[in-house]
Amino acid sequence: MSVTQEDGDAAALPDAQTNHPLWRHAPEALRPFVQLARLDRPVGWWLLLLPCWEGSAMASAALHRAPNLWHLTLFFIGSIVMRGAGSTYNDYVDREIDAKVERTRGRPLASGRVSPRAAIWFIVAQCLVGLFVLLSFNGYTIALGFLSPLIVLVYPFAKRFTSWPQAILGFAFAYGAMLGWTAQTGSLAAPALLLYAAAILWTIGFDTIYALQDVRDDAIAGVRSTARLFGSQVKRAVGALYAASVLCAALAAWSIGGGLFSWLGVAAYAAHLAWQTSLTREDASPGTALMLFRSNRDAGLLLFAGFFLQSVTFWA
Repeated sequence: MSVTQEDGDAAALPDAQTNHPLWRHAPEALRPFVQLARLDRPVGWWLLLLPCWEGSAMASAALHRAPNLWHLTLFFIGSIVMRGAGSTYNDYVDREIDAKVERTRGRPLASGRVSPRAAIWFIVAQCLVGLFVLLSFNGYTIALGFLSPLIVLVYPFAKRFTSWPQAILGFAFAYGAMLGWTAQTGSLAAPALLLYAAAILWTIGFDTIYALQDVRDDAIAGVRSTARLFGSQVKRAVGALYAASVLCAALAAWSIGGGLFSWLGVAAYAAHLAWQTSLTREDASPGTALMLFRSNRDAGLLLFAGFFLQSVTFWA
């Protein structure tokens, strides 16, 4: 993989965690690939991972089984590499648009620090690891998993023809809710579909908050988003999306028989999303929008913890 150095050494991007060990200790030549895979921005793979973990833990609770730690580990590995592959593909497709947006013009492909050919090989390498992870599950999950890349392929182009690219991202990022369930049960059922719906609505909400950082530049570049679409009503819209997500999560918990910890997880999830909504507004500073977006790792962990503890309680 060749890296061009037209713009000098790799610099940290505006929304990256510059104190992340993988960024601080990576050799200079590999730093652009750390950025392409978003390894310096771990919240992305967390948000891809958590629906997988939630689906797996919910299935354990429904089946009165101990949490499947092997599955949780596989989903952890798979989420990191597939988030990296998806992000690299997104940057490859958007490299010309990214060059026009202040927050993204320093990305490796937009700035010319990584060649398009090197990016393609990097995508292939990450997808091969993801394939190995997927093939570790049962046949139903493997078949279902092979459908998800079709959504990912569409996402980078969505902002060019719809104001709802966040919805396309939601269908992709939330997909793991079904995989976590089918990996244990071997089939789809209402709880998994309800959790998938909850995660889709959650993703649209938090990615709308994320898009608030780029409203001005997106308007100049002709990029569409729900943040631009909702405008002055963004607080109400995010609140409605989050409320619908909580309702679907509650229905998923009810459909497996509930349980104290399941309900506590749903309640904590709801409280966190209500806090985010209270701070969301059209003129939110980029720092506030990024902080709220990143906090969704904790929101997802709260819901996962409820199902996880419920499965432990049933099993014990």
